[in-house]
Amino acid sequence: MRDSRLTANKNPHVRHKNISFGEPSPRRHNAPDLDKPDPDDPAQGDTMKTAKTLAGTLLIALSGATYAQDYPNRPIRMVVPFAAGGVVDVTARLLAQKMTERLGWNVIVENKPGGNGFIAVTNVAQAPADGYTLLMAHTGEFSVNPALFKHVPYELERDFKPITLVSDTPLLLVANAATPYRTFDDVIKAAKARPDALAFSSPGAGSYNHLGGEWLALEAGVKLMHVPYKGGAPAMAAVAGGEVPLGVVAVPAVLPHVKTGRVHVIGLLTRKTMADHPEWKTAQGAGIPRVDASNWVGMFAPKGTPDAIVETLHREVAKTLAAADVIQRFADNGATVGGMPPAEFKQRIEFDLKNVRGVIERARIEP
Repeated sequence: MRDSRLTANKNPHVRHKNISFGEPSPRRHNAPDLDKPDPDDPAQGDTMKTAKTLAGTLLIALSGATYAQDYPNRPIRMVVPFAAGGVVDVTARLLAQKMTERLGWNVIVENKPGGNGFIAVTNVAQAPADGYTLLMAHTGEFSVNPALFKHVPYELERDFKPITLVSDTPLLLVANAATPYRTFDDVIKAAKARPDALAFSSPGAGSYNHLGGEWLALEAGVKLMHVPYKGGAPAMAAVAGGEVPLGVVAVPAVLPHVKTGRVHVIGLLTRKTMADHPEWKTAQGAGIPRVDASNWVGMFAPKGTPDAIVETLHREVAKTLAAADVIQRFADNGATVGGMPPAEFKQRIEFDLKNVRGVIERARIEP
């Protein structure tokens, strides 16, 4: 039998000090080293891995929270996928102005139009996830493009963190004032009598306005002829000038023409009424309950942005939107303010995307 004194030094868990090989040393039972895991014990290995993971997660959370305490300490760039003057641009500039006034933040709006919004959206998706580059986008970028185009260079889940819905503007069906159309029933009866002869304008093929008109026609069981224009202003001018009898437009575009008496509002393509315009009926009130088309504008951050930063942005945007003067400014443009939490905003995006996919498939719309 081997001498235990000679084999003991092969055991990594036994410590040796001043061992004499002349006279036998008294046998000692060393206490286990509780600070050092046993590599042969799977349970200890799993425990250590779990501890390291938790420690890493805690460190990241603490780092994000610490980072958020100093946020922001330099200008915030708010990227808009459209040229100056549009709904998203106006919304972004109003929010930036009011946040600067209330918080002293330096928020800069940067316009990057073109490519169906792809240019601006991918620019923000590839930006550092530090809260200093944000995206202001609308329904088209996240609830229309993914359903309309086969290849979109970005994905909501992969590339972004939704922060909050900033504003919501319902779509309207309007008619040239010289036409006999005053209600949804008038339009539906005329469309049934002359299929594909009754036309409506929109800012372009595949636009949310276009899809809203197709959605209305599908649910009402009629066919309307779509006439695309290059932008909301030309589409609205076409109705006011009598080029087309109907148009699907956002509230801000129609208000000046309603005041001049050249255009009549048929009604809202939404389920909810507008407090400032109780005279405008809804599609639901006309027996078309499934139509619910409103154009939101929202704020997004690149994926990987610390949760603490996202929470700070949501909180401060919501507080800014709750101010009475801000609510009124948006109401003057036919919009309601948002401020919903990120998770709720994401649900809204996905809900709209599902509806848009259905309209595109049923109406066989192609970009």
